[in-house]
Amino acid sequence: MRNVIKDDIFESIKKVLIVFLLCFLALITYIAYFTALKAPNIANKPENQRLIAKRNEVLRGTIYDRNKEALTKSERASITTQNREYTAGPMFVHALGYSDITYGITGLEKEYDEELMSSSRVTLNYETIINYFKNKEFSKIFEKDKEKIGNGVVTTLDYNIQKAAYDALGKERGSIVVLNPKTGEVLAMVSKPSYDPNNLKEIWNDIATDETNTPMVNRAVAGLYPPGSTFKVLTTASALENIPGITEKTFNDTGKIVFNSKESLNNLNNVAWGNLKLDAAFRHSSNVVFGTLALDLGNDKLKETAEKFYFNKSIPSDGFIINKGNFPNLQSNEKGHIAQTGIGQGAILSTPMQMALVAGTVANDGEMMKPHLVKEIVNPEGNKIRDIKEESLGKIISKDNSDIIKSYMRSVITGGTGGPGAFDGTNAAGKTGTADYKDKNGNDGAPHSWFIGFAPYEDPQVAIAVIVEGGGAGGGKAAKTAGTVFKAALLK
Repeated sequence: MRNVIKDDIFESIKKVLIVFLLCFLALITYIAYFTALKAPNIANKPENQRLIAKRNEVLRGTIYDRNKEALTKSERASITTQNREYTAGPMFVHALGYSDITYGITGLEKEYDEELMSSSRVTLNYETIINYFKNKEFSKIFEKDKEKIGNGVVTTLDYNIQKAAYDALGKERGSIVVLNPKTGEVLAMVSKPSYDPNNLKEIWNDIATDETNTPMVNRAVAGLYPPGSTFKVLTTASALENIPGITEKTFNDTGKIVFNSKESLNNLNNVAWGNLKLDAAFRHSSNVVFGTLALDLGNDKLKETAEKFYFNKSIPSDGFIINKGNFPNLQSNEKGHIAQTGIGQGAILSTPMQMALVAGTVANDGEMMKPHLVKEIVNPEGNKIRDIKEESLGKIISKDNSDIIKSYMRSVITGGTGGPGAFDGTNAAGKTGTADYKDKNGNDGAPHSWFIGFAPYEDPQVAIAVIVEGGGAGGGKAAKTAGTVFKAALLK
């Protein structure tokens, strides 16, 4: 009997030990998993209070424009706090973001936080040492300053172009993106309405709850709009690739395509352009011709071209994140919707950054460059630590086809919808756009005004996308704004 009781007790103890062992193993496994995978992410989150304290041991590095003009300043407020000043106030906030102990960290400040809070006062690389020898500052090679200062970030932004774009947009809602089409450098990134990151405490409740103007949204990379007739650049590219002899084909533009009793597609103001070839149809922005081209191509071919330009895909970038553009997948019997895609309407959505890349790709002989916001990293003395290299995203269209589209875009300025007056002296090329949309109540909103383009025509140095929300039909407001920015960028 006693042996039976002992066996039962032993068996029970064994079971308890097994359970205890399993729990112990599970705990050890979780601790190892947490330590190896989760803890570093949690520790490195900008809102981590210990990280905030650690960050404040280092005076945050300076962000500069491409010409080393300081766009931020940091001053020590106390041993554990510092003040971050944005020297241009609301003009750069959507490109730079903000770093604030209460409201967190956004934009470029967040993307390059590790560099800006680096505590390495002197970086002993070859270039740094050579610079010290040139300047006979030998002691600085081994100097350890009392104040720890983070590295500086030199952006690709040009203060003068940014200011010209910010001023040109005025009180309108919208966005302007200016790129170097050959390198992908972002020369200007403007979004309006804006706000002053120096006064977040005073304005936070207003800007965070304003659902009408959404000043905290960076429209340049997060605003999704129908591209309207600027999308005809892609429709043209698709036609050149997929329809033999398309440049010599004659279209009969009667002013309207009728699909059924309820569906039709009209030209702006119902103008009938008569017999047109592709170049004239582009110059006059014929909805009839480009709707017809979309039907001839079919959804699959036009979608294939759009996806070459990164619609329905994440666009690689540095210093910011771009919302994914959309091109719909349609059935062959949805003729009205297919025709709408040929003129940039329907379910097509794009950001201003993406449309600037479209213009830049055409300007750059069909090659798209990765958009980036940072030029180089420097140490606190201003000596370069490393460059941010330019990177190609691929050959999107052939040089022959880009040359044809470039000539069509030039004709828009010299004799089409672009209007030459706004671009005097810039030798620009471009495409206007009118984007129809429904407001949140399902009613027709005032059309958005678009312009995309590049200049000068023979050797493009800048590419641009402008959207003026509710700017009206014809693209006139956006074109005028683009002309002002081109002149500031080129006529220095």
